[in-house]
Amino acid sequence: MKNSNKPKMKKWKKVMIVLISIPVAIATVLGILYLYADNKADIKDGYNKEIETGGELESKYLLGTDLKVKKTTFKEEDPIKKVSVFYPEELETSDKAYPMILVMNGTGGKTTKYEPQFKMYASWGFIVVGTQDKGTGTGKTTVKVLNDMLALNEDEKSVFYHKIDLDNIGLTGFSQGGAGVFNVLTGYEEAKYIKSAVALSPVSEYMTALATDYSYDSSLVKCPILIFAGTEGEFETETVIPLELLNEQYDKITEPKAMARRTGTDHDHMMYSAGGYVMAWFRWQLQNDAEAAKAFTGDDPELLNNPLYQDQRINLGE
Repeated sequence: MKNSNKPKMKKWKKVMIVLISIPVAIATVLGILYLYADNKADIKDGYNKEIETGGELESKYLLGTDLKVKKTTFKEEDPIKKVSVFYPEELETSDKAYPMILVMNGTGGKTTKYEPQFKMYASWGFIVVGTQDKGTGTGKTTVKVLNDMLALNEDEKSVFYHKIDLDNIGLTGFSQGGAGVFNVLTGYEEAKYIKSAVALSPVSEYMTALATDYSYDSSLVKCPILIFAGTEGEFETETVIPLELLNEQYDKITEPKAMARRTGTDHDHMMYSAGGYVMAWFRWQLQNDAEAAKAFTGDDPELLNNPLYQDQRINLGE
C-alpha cells in the first residue's frame, strides 16, 4: 500500500524551507544595509570647496594647502579598534616637530567616514589623529590614544619619533565628541598636554548630566577653547545645545574663549561647516600664525563680522 502522505510531506518541507529562508534573507539584506550605512562616507574629497564662506580668512583656512599628506594606522582594542594618523609627508625627512590635533567622533561616527577633513587639517602642517570609537563622550579612549602617540614620540622605530611638538597639542570633537572634549580637558591628568581646543555642536553640560554617562563641568576648563553650534533643527535649537545653554556654558569658562552659531546650519552639518575657523584657530593657537589670529583678535575680528554667523562672542582675556 502506497503512503499517501509523502506528497504532502514534500510540500510542507518546501513551505518550511521558504519560511526559514525569508527571515534569513531579510537578515542578510539588513546586514548589508547596515554595513553600507556604517561605512558610507559622511564627507567626500572636495567637500570643503562646496561650503559657503563669509570671510577671506574662513575661506583660506577651509581650502587647505598643497602640502602632501600621508596616512598610517595601527590597531587598538575595542572600542577604539583602529587609530588613523594623517601627517605631512615631509615629516618623514624633516628634523622639526609638528603640532598635533586629536579628533573625537560624534555618536556613531568614526574616522574612516570623514577622512577628507583629516587630510585638510594635516595639509596645514599638523599630525591629525582619529579612531573608530563611536562613543567618545567620556574622553577615556581619546586619552588612551594620546598616551599611545606620546609613546610613539619616544619610540626610535616610529615615524613619529621626536616629531610631535609636545607644547602644541590641540583637541576637537563633534556632538558627543564635543562633550568628550570637555571631559578630556576637565577629567584627566593628560589635560596638561592640551594647549587649545575646539568643540563643535557639543552635547550641552545640562543634557549630559540629565541623560548620559559623560557629564562634565565646563568651569574646569584650563585652556583656550572655541565653541561652535548651528541655528537650525531640533537637535541644535532644542536638544543638543540651544543658545541659552550655550551662553550659560560659555559664561562658566574662565580661560580665553570664543563662540558663534552658524546661521541656517543644522547639527549634523556643524561637524565640518565651520572648518575654516577651526583651522584658523589651531593655526593661531598651535603654530603662531599671525594672519589666522585676525579671525579672532584685534579691533575687527573677522568672525564677528561674518554674515554667516550670529551670536558671536569673543573674550580672550587681553
